[in-house]
Amino acid sequence: MIEQPAYTRFGVSDEEWGLLVGLPQSVLTAAAAAESDGTRRTMAENAAGLETIAAGRESASPLVAAVAGEVVDRVGDPETGAELPVITPQDPRAMIEDVLARAGQASALLAARVDEGQAGAYRHWLVDIAEQVVGAASTGGILGLGGDAVTDSERRFRDRLSQVLND
Repeated sequence: MIEQPAYTRFGVSDEEWGLLVGLPQSVLTAAAAAESDGTRRTMAENAAGLETIAAGRESASPLVAAVAGEVVDRVGDPETGAELPVITPQDPRAMIEDVLARAGQASALLAARVDEGQAGAYRHWLVDIAEQVVGAASTGGILGLGGDAVTDSERRFRDRLSQVLND
């Protein structure tokens, strides 16, 4: 017997599954790009985001667990030392707008295809990824002391994502 792809359990197409699987890492990258704060801080943000994505494998939501499992299969497991490369978009604002638009598409897709519990768990997980990323490293300060735990631009991204996802 041939095993069906994971996405068939959720009533989505291969292309729609690609949107759902690509979005967590895109949210991570957009949240990190919301404030330009250096390679070391971005690496800490990436690590926090990847850990939050990987933790999704333990979610009570089969959708979140399946998406998280596929993301970790693609990018690596932080428990085995995997790290994401630091991505510095040429136009952070455009990239953030693109991620927010795709988040809106994913939210509408899930509202039409899965029950509210699954859709809500996925939306909340994306906001949690953003929350963990923006809170992972302080910006400003001297020698790592002081600074803002979450800057206005990071807070704006997190809040806009939450608004787009109705979470």
